[in-house]
Amino acid sequence: MPNFQPRRSWPRLLLSWSSGKDAAWCLHTLQQSQEYEIAGLLTTINSEFDRVAMHAVRRALLEAQAEAAGLPLLIVPIPWPCANAEYEAAMAAALQTARDDWGVTHIAFGDLYLEDVRAYREASLADTGLTPVFPIWGRPTRALAEEMIASGLQARLTCVDPRRLPADYAGRTFDLELLAALPDDVDPCGESGEFHSFAFAGPMFRSPIETMLGEVVERDGFVFADLLPGGAGA
Repeated sequence: MPNFQPRRSWPRLLLSWSSGKDAAWCLHTLQQSQEYEIAGLLTTINSEFDRVAMHAVRRALLEAQAEAAGLPLLIVPIPWPCANAEYEAAMAAALQTARDDWGVTHIAFGDLYLEDVRAYREASLADTGLTPVFPIWGRPTRALAEEMIASGLQARLTCVDPRRLPADYAGRTFDLELLAALPDDVDPCGESGEFHSFAFAGPMFRSPIETMLGEVVERDGFVFADLLPGGAGA
């Protein structure tokens, strides 16, 4: 079981948390490195639907992840639709809370290789007094995906871009069978937005999060698989 006991000599870090496998693996990497005191998980919630933005994961499942990780949530509510200025204002307020009230000095991201995304995050934090950290940056994504699966990380695809993948990938388990079936032009970790996921088990959690697959719908050009709390696992 990971050591969740804080050590006050460590820099305090908040992890940007999408509820997906990359964020979960980033958490595991931070737990293993023991370089930071992990203060909590930072998550944007679509206030219209009460779900994790883009991944469309229900708040109840997000809260179950945080409980399984033994970490508090810092939730950033955003409207729908959300203009970029609104998003940046909401995030700025959350980062001020992280710094002033939580004593956070670093923000970690589970980005893998998109230089423009990393540059945006670094620019956004430039005047906040918070230092960006990218614990899994630059890892070859095929090897990384296989390492995740071999470790016991389990996830389901909750959002699929049907321009890149067939719609029936929504709801599938992230496993070796899925990796083998992915088209050659799709990143094994979905880093270019081909798919998003929900991590429900793995070494970063104290216990699995029980889920069952609900309705699959197409909305706003994406295909979403609704995961429901409970059931016999996924």
